[in-house]
Amino acid sequence: MLDNNNPNEIQTLKVVSAAWDQAIVSNDAEAIGRFMADDWVIVSDRGITKKADFLAVVASGDLTHEYFKGEIHSVKLYGDTAVLTGRVRNNGHYKSRPFSSDEWTTDVFVKRNGMWLCVHSHITAVKTA
Repeated sequence: MLDNNNPNEIQTLKVVSAAWDQAIVSNDAEAIGRFMADDWVIVSDRGITKKADFLAVVASGDLTHEYFKGEIHSVKLYGDTAVLTGRVRNNGHYKSRPFSSDEWTTDVFVKRNGMWLCVHSHITAVKTA
């Protein structure tokens, strides 16, 4: 069931997404993990990474973010499931090497016990013409 006539839930998802951005910049694995379901995965050109593996890299200090800002282009509600599509620009360090990324993103959230949690993220590098 497509339910995109719920502006309150759409706004809530935008707030949750922005708060997750802030948690990522905090470089606090526990804070970041609060936005992710236990079965969360991220898919990228490097393959599939599970929540525990991603958070372990953050907790170790090997992955840090100095800037992380998402721009949501679309929120689609399907009952207790939502798909957010947008663009994220971020920078930081991975294993002491600086990086900068500009990516198209899709995040799938589910509402569990009244909270929106991300279950799946997908990132694709932005290609300029």
